[in-house]
Amino acid sequence: MKVTKLFNEFFESEKAGGLTLIACTIISLLIANSSLGLDYHHFWQTKLGGQDMEYWINDGLMTIFFLLIGLELEREIYLGELSKIKDALLPVFGALGGMLVPAGLFLLLNAGTATQSGAGIPMATDIAFALGILSLLGSRVPTSLKVFLTALAVIDDLGAIVIIAIFYTKTLLWSNLLIALIIFVLLILLNKLKVRTLIPYIIGGVVMWYFMLHSGVHATITGVLLAFAIPFEKGDNKSTSYKLQHFLHKPVAFIILPIFALVNTAIILKGDFVLTLTQHYSIGIALGLIVGKPLGIFCFSLLAVKSGICKLPTDLNWKAIFGVGLLGGIGFTMSIFITLLAFDNETTINNAKLIILLSSLVAGILGYLSLKLTLKLKTNENEHQ
Repeated sequence: MKVTKLFNEFFESEKAGGLTLIACTIISLLIANSSLGLDYHHFWQTKLGGQDMEYWINDGLMTIFFLLIGLELEREIYLGELSKIKDALLPVFGALGGMLVPAGLFLLLNAGTATQSGAGIPMATDIAFALGILSLLGSRVPTSLKVFLTALAVIDDLGAIVIIAIFYTKTLLWSNLLIALIIFVLLILLNKLKVRTLIPYIIGGVVMWYFMLHSGVHATITGVLLAFAIPFEKGDNKSTSYKLQHFLHKPVAFIILPIFALVNTAIILKGDFVLTLTQHYSIGIALGLIVGKPLGIFCFSLLAVKSGICKLPTDLNWKAIFGVGLLGGIGFTMSIFITLLAFDNETTINNAKLIILLSSLVAGILGYLSLKLTLKLKTNENEHQ
């Protein structure tokens, strides 16, 4: 299987980025629960331009993260795993199951309650963490498994973006939304007129972000729209899209996401831990990520193959797909992001974050052990043939 240079760069940066996120999360939790905890919390509440730092990070810096997701999604659609319908259908079905089943399990416990809006939380996969864990298995991991997980997570992110835009938009200011969309259309026209310099797209993107921010639709959606307005051309290393994607990899992996982790995992561990674990939303999140994700990804992928819609790559087996499904239960960044949109109560938000961290940890360990056993057995079998 031919793998592009950009995919390899992407995999490598996500791998190291995932490990960086783990370190930042541990540091944040330790500081938050030390004697410096209150000062640490107050630091992120420092006002800048009328808003606190946490606001600018979650609504501003994360837009750049979504811009990178959009660029990766665009590349997958034009040149990657999603460019051929037959190849794309397996991760598409897997991602669909990985969103619907966790949301369904969450709603079974929370429908009709004040926390039912959290159904989107267990639907998300953190691509950096998932690829980071997969990378720990080294050369035993088939390329097709890396590509499957990457495509699955990218589609998953697209699903999360759609969910944020539709279900977590509380009030709409149509005038500002219209202005944002007009700017998006103008940027598309610049693309069609073959304007290749990045500056007008960045300026237009900033203005579009401002109006989107004040429209009621979450401002980070701007990043995805901007990605599809930036010229892709042939997708080679001369294209504007390629250059921007290449440039953003390391800042996103080693600056933006670690800062997001430091801000949003400053969880003070207090109160009744058993009570926290037994809340309906806590059980819903845990079931969704640890059980719903692998079950949904595996069953929907199996259904797609058995019905003849698509084929399983020759170097993969169903045990490997299930193992990747377990890694899909690492929600972290996107799950925490959706938590901030879904809930208003600070205690509920902190409890949900804690459950996300614990569930992602369990999913990561189970996924690693499952794939280590599966891929090791496969290697041994090959050696004896």
